[in-house]
Amino acid sequence: MAADTAINNQVLIDSLPEGKLSADNFRLSEAPLPTAGAGEVLVKTTAFAITAGTRAGLQGSASYAGAPQTGIVMNATGVGEVVTSEVESIPVGRHVVAPTGWQTYSVQSADAVTLIDAGHDPLHYLGPLGVNGLTAYFGLFDVGQPRAGDTVMVSAAAGSVGHLVGQMARIGGARVIGVTGDDAKGQILRNQLGFDETVNYKDAGFRDQLKAASPAGIDVYFDNTGGPILGAALFRLNVGGRIACCGVVSQYDTQRPEPGPKGIPGLLVNKRINMCGFLVFDFADRYAEARARINEWLSTGQLVALTDAVEGLDAAPNAFVDLLAGGNIGTRIVRVG
Repeated sequence: MAADTAINNQVLIDSLPEGKLSADNFRLSEAPLPTAGAGEVLVKTTAFAITAGTRAGLQGSASYAGAPQTGIVMNATGVGEVVTSEVESIPVGRHVVAPTGWQTYSVQSADAVTLIDAGHDPLHYLGPLGVNGLTAYFGLFDVGQPRAGDTVMVSAAAGSVGHLVGQMARIGGARVIGVTGDDAKGQILRNQLGFDETVNYKDAGFRDQLKAASPAGIDVYFDNTGGPILGAALFRLNVGGRIACCGVVSQYDTQRPEPGPKGIPGLLVNKRINMCGFLVFDFADRYAEARARINEWLSTGQLVALTDAVEGLDAAPNAFVDLLAGGNIGTRIVRVG
């Protein structure tokens, strides 16, 4: 299958944000179609995910992302179709997941590409079978270690990772509290995804609502936000509680991140709380195990993947800004089209 255009449309990082991210920090560009060399494949992007964590890379606070740069394609994980291949094990026509970035075509080395099983929906590799789902799975079960009957609290609970964490905790027999900034999102979490309780952190009575929602305290807190929500969770955690530190979305899109919550290290000591950060890449040798289990939950309807899609490469910058303002529910993807 030949590439159907001689142009590679791209979105480049035009400037690094000062303060909040703006669509003006990006620019559309055209480049010649790249050519795959020995040991490489050319991938035509179908869709890519927009995630809050990539905002940390633009401010230099994600060490694994390297120093922020301008004039390069904005990074992202995407799914696409192999259109030319110099790798025998990756044939033309196969759907793959790869670090495509925000562009229509990309050359990938063989070790950067994951073949998508023929029976799987490729878009699931941007959500439940991709980085989001793997992050939820390992962060919850390996770091948070919930037990049946535990109360699990999840922040950014309607987001790409959070809405999966809550459902996985429910599948494991836990009682689940989701924290959002929107009552309508809370209704979706309860009515469609089986969360037991939701609370709105923007409400003046948030701490009282959280206390009412967790009469027996909290055993596991999956933290996607940091900031005041982490502070509130610390005071509700039971003795021996666990905190899985996944992200700090409240700190990404600002030049003035809030100070850490009160009570550290005192509460950690007195309550024997285990607070542990993690990166999904730490568990790379177990991705197949997690995907098999998650796919089973998807197939049986125990797990529902919410996808929030926008159309067209040129929609990506505004979609990113909107996501950071809490405009998405589930995994936000851009269909390149």
